[in-house]
Amino acid sequence: MTRQQSYAVSVPQGYRVGAWEVREPLASGAFATVYVGRRVGDDEPGLPRQVALKFLPTGTRTPRQLHHLRELAAREVELLGRLRTPRLIRMYDTVTIDDPGHPDLDGATVLVLERAEGSLDAVLARDPGLEAGPALLAQICEGLHQLHHAGWVHGDLKPANVLLLEDGSVRLADFNMAAELEGTHAYAPAFSTPDYTPPELLWPEIDERGTRIRPSADIWAFGVLAHVVLTGTFPLPGATTQARCDAATRYARGTEELRLSPELPATWRQIITDCLARTHAERIGAEALLRQAEQAAGAARSARLPRLRPRRWVRPVLVSAVAVLALGTAATVTYTLRDSAPASAAPPTCEKPAVYEDDAHGRGYTAGWSGTWNFTVKRGDGGSQVRELQCLLRYVHGITEVGEVDGDFGPLTHGAVLTLQNRTGLGADGIVGPQTWQALRKAEGV
Repeated sequence: MTRQQSYAVSVPQGYRVGAWEVREPLASGAFATVYVGRRVGDDEPGLPRQVALKFLPTGTRTPRQLHHLRELAAREVELLGRLRTPRLIRMYDTVTIDDPGHPDLDGATVLVLERAEGSLDAVLARDPGLEAGPALLAQICEGLHQLHHAGWVHGDLKPANVLLLEDGSVRLADFNMAAELEGTHAYAPAFSTPDYTPPELLWPEIDERGTRIRPSADIWAFGVLAHVVLTGTFPLPGATTQARCDAATRYARGTEELRLSPELPATWRQIITDCLARTHAERIGAEALLRQAEQAAGAARSARLPRLRPRRWVRPVLVSAVAVLALGTAATVTYTLRDSAPASAAPPTCEKPAVYEDDAHGRGYTAGWSGTWNFTVKRGDGGSQVRELQCLLRYVHGITEVGEVDGDFGPLTHGAVLTLQNRTGLGADGIVGPQTWQALRKAEGV
């Protein structure tokens, strides 16, 4: 393998992991790398000859990072260890490497997974007008229905987390944000991929258990994904992720409309509209979505799933030996792990901002693990940055004249910014740029 520095975890070809020999790399992200694994010998005749080995550098991270990464890992291992459905990627084993002679690998965790040929994301990059798109969408719906029926929410459905096997069949993968339902809700980490996140979760309130999430979040994500697969475009306007997120926020308030592509067939247009309803209560359920998608794709009707016996929910014990992060390279909001904060610290909320550490700017207050220091907002803007601005003005600087924390930069917010700028000796222009963000975050006591 060449250019090892381009991989999150560099493993020499031929390296042995249990019954597997490492071959060529398949994909890599910021925190994990996947390699082809070839079974050596015939000691495990029930296992396939080739698998995907997902290497996670759990022996080479800081304690603060490991605390969070292990919680994410527990979700994936818990789900894949308990669910066996045709549309979820299969996990055969987990292995922890004990090899002091290779410090970069010692302590790493390896997930032994069913091998796929590639992700839907990679396929779309090569063939934006995917002819098999409707059939693939029906299979994705089947996977969502299986997941929801079993009492789980995926939490990060996007093309990078949809894998295709050699026979063209679909598998849902990367369940580190998955959460088990407790009635109508589940609690997931404060992570999301913005373009596939419903507007109610773009700026969620977070408590010690994480973000409250519903199955309807996956339905919204499917609606966006289906529009991308069928048209190559997003259903909300904007040239950047941030612009589309702001459009989603306006759409949820009724001041922005969906802009579905005219290329959509009428049946898919209605399906996507039902998925992207403004409120979670208005969105279609997974089973009804599956039946409509199968009909629109001309696919055979999948078997009805058996009724499950209700059971009491038991909070899973976190697996402390493994860590998982999504491999996708798409823009992902990861309210960054801060080594300076104690592991038991509660996540920040609007009413209770917290102190965090930024590599470029030092310590500062945040109201949601946002990393905004240089983004400029002004009167007439809206979105997550404006909402955090309002939170910091009200709850860190005590400028209650900012009014309601609603993500809209109106006259009250403009006046509150002028008050802050005058108070801190900045040029009072009402525009929140880098210097004003510095003043907002670096209040007394930081």
